[in-house]
Amino acid sequence: MPPDIEAIAEQVFAALADPSRRAILGALAKDGPATATDLAARLPITRQAIAKHLALLTEAGLVTAEPGERRRVRYRLRSAPMQVAQQFLAALARDWDSPLTALKDHLDRKAGDAS
Repeated sequence: MPPDIEAIAEQVFAALADPSRRAILGALAKDGPATATDLAARLPITRQAIAKHLALLTEAGLVTAEPGERRRVRYRLRSAPMQVAQQFLAALARDWDSPLTALKDHLDRKAGDAS
């Protein structure tokens, strides 16, 4: 697996590890682009905490900051890093499928021999 895919996936997983960041992503997915102030009005998180979480989400590439009217910054979801993380997980799953199937077959044979 190319190292850049692994690095992107690592950033995505680190960003998703926090429930507040997941709530912010969920709000952006549900209601579309929003400012930190808009998000603070919708979520039980202070505006300052939201701003810190948005900085990390931006660094992970999961959101982009777009200048808006009156110097307000709106945040919009980006799906590309999430797709890279999904590809990473799919590759891991493929790597596990064959050994797990072999183990299941082996255990089924052993159980059949014991009967």
